[in-house]
Order: sequence, then structure tokens, then C-alpha cells
Amino acid sequence: MELQQVQNNLVIPEEQIITKSPNPFIEANTHEVSLSHLQNDCTIPVFSKDNECTLAHHEFIDAVDSCARTVFSGQRILKPELRVSHVIKGRIPEAIGKPVKELTEQDKTIYYERMMFKIEVPSISETINGNDLSLVIGGVRAYNQENLYSKKNYEKFKVFVGFKNMVCTNLCVSSDGMVEELRATSIEELKSKVLELLGTYEMQNHLNALKQLSEHYLTEKQFARFLGKCRMYNYLPKPEKREIPTLMLNDGQINSIAKGYYEDENFSRQQDGSINLWNVFNLLTEANKSSYIDSFLGRSLNAHELIQKLSFSMQNDSPFWYLN
Repeated sequence: MELQQVQNNLVIPEEQIITKSPNPFIEANTHEVSLSHLQNDCTIPVFSKDNECTLAHHEFIDAVDSCARTVFSGQRILKPELRVSHVIKGRIPEAIGKPVKELTEQDKTIYYERMMFKIEVPSISETINGNDLSLVIGGVRAYNQENLYSKKNYEKFKVFVGFKNMVCTNLCVSSDGMVEELRATSIEELKSKVLELLGTYEMQNHLNALKQLSEHYLTEKQFARFLGKCRMYNYLPKPEKREIPTLMLNDGQINSIAKGYYEDENFSRQQDGSINLWNVFNLLTEANKSSYIDSFLGRSLNAHELIQKLSFSMQNDSPFWYLN
């Protein structure tokens, strides 16, 4: 009998399950599957008013992979690594009325509401604060952000290009390396907009900004004040919030940052209690791994923007609410 593995009450053929990475780029409730599983074993949602197909997850991945190989031709480009969550289950018409316990695998249909992938380009790399980084391109698709009960219209995608910290697989994403809501109605339009993003990404500026983080240190008291203000942020009156840089991490993630300050093997405090901004940034991005797929990239970008504003404040000795 063919071996199978059960995840989230879903039986997936063993050859379609990827061995779990010891440190995946996103955790939450995701699991890793193969591209062929998306292509061959999953149904494709449709817009119910006109029965038009959505752009399938595997088509999205193929489009971005093609663009990456066009822009970075001559570089070593790895196969896409993808993670999925929120399985949507169904059954074929012939299985209508069958009790659940009598359903065979041939009776069942599935697709994943949320999917994230990354494509690594290890031949483009840099070292920051002793950590090796490599270029990554990727994207997010979340069907829960589409109105599938309407007619086919522009579909939403999230696409990014940035760097992966090889020590911890944390993703470093900047504002010019991400489109949080890319809209397209066809594969051709999608490719055109992905190529535009990759062509305008200022890689060296991004790396320079990341390198500067290791030059600035928070004392133990400053870090404690920063964390305390992060905890306070979500409870501020709305008029006050509007005047303060946004924080998208939740309380549980802030607790994880506090724990990492003491215990993280790569990014914890120094002996005198101080910690540089590169390590703080990586504590933020490490905590973000517990986010769901649909909020992951937004929080990644928010962490980058927040730490850059903190860095600017320290360089220019200017007021910053999170340290005041």
C-alpha cells in the first residue's frame, strides 16, 4: 500500500510532502508541499457569477519563476519553496450523499486558501554582521482576499524581492522590493508587473540600509523602553496613534522578541545588555514567522520600516516615540 501522511486531517500522498525544514521561512499553521501537488492534486477555484477560473497558485509561481530567470539570467536559481495553509475540502459529484467515513481519496477535492513561496538566488549574496544573506524572490496568494462570489475581475497578488538571512531564514523586505497588492487579470499582465518590480528594485540601497543597522546599539534600558512602548501601541487612542509609526506585530510576537533578547542563539543581547539594531530587526522578523500567510509580508515590511526609522532617529539624535 502506498505510504501517506496526514496533516490537518488531510491525507496527502507521501511523495507530495516535503521534508519539514528545521527552520522554515514562515511557520504559523503552514506546511510545505511540492509544486506538482498544486498542479496535479488541487482543484482551481472559480468566480461563481461567470464560472471563470482564478489564476491558479502554480500559475502564479511559474510566472514569477519565469520573470526571475529572465531578470537574473546567468545566476544560480533554486526551485521554488512553497508553504500552504487553510485547506478547502470538497467532493466530486459522484460522492454526494456518501458518509464522510466512506469517502475514498478519489472522492475528495482540495485546494489551499493561502499560499506563499520563495525562490532563492544563492549566487547573489552578501554578509552583514557575520550573517550570510542571499537574494530571494517570492509571492503570496490568499483567496480569502478575493470576492469569489462575483464575476471575474482583477485578482490580487503580493510579490517581493529581498534577502534571506541564511542563519535563520528570516526574510528582509524593503518598500521598493514589495508590491502588497498587485492586481492582474491574466498571466501576461502579472508577468509584466513582476518584471517591473524586479527591474526597479534597488538592491544595493537595500543592502546599505541593512548594513548600517549593525553600527547602532540600544542599551538594555533603551531596549526595555522600546518593548514597553510596543506593548502600549495597540491601546493608544486613535488620534495619538496617527502621529506614531505603525506597529503591526501583536502582543504574542512582542513577547517572543523579549524572550529572544535573552535566549536567541544568534541575535540575543551582548554581555553588557546592549543589542545592535541588526539583531533587533532579526528578532522582529523571527517573531513574524508566527503570522498567517496573508499578513506575513505586510508585517515583514512594517518591521523593516520601523527599524529604519529607529536607526534614523539614533543617527540624527532626533525624537522617536518608541524610545522617548
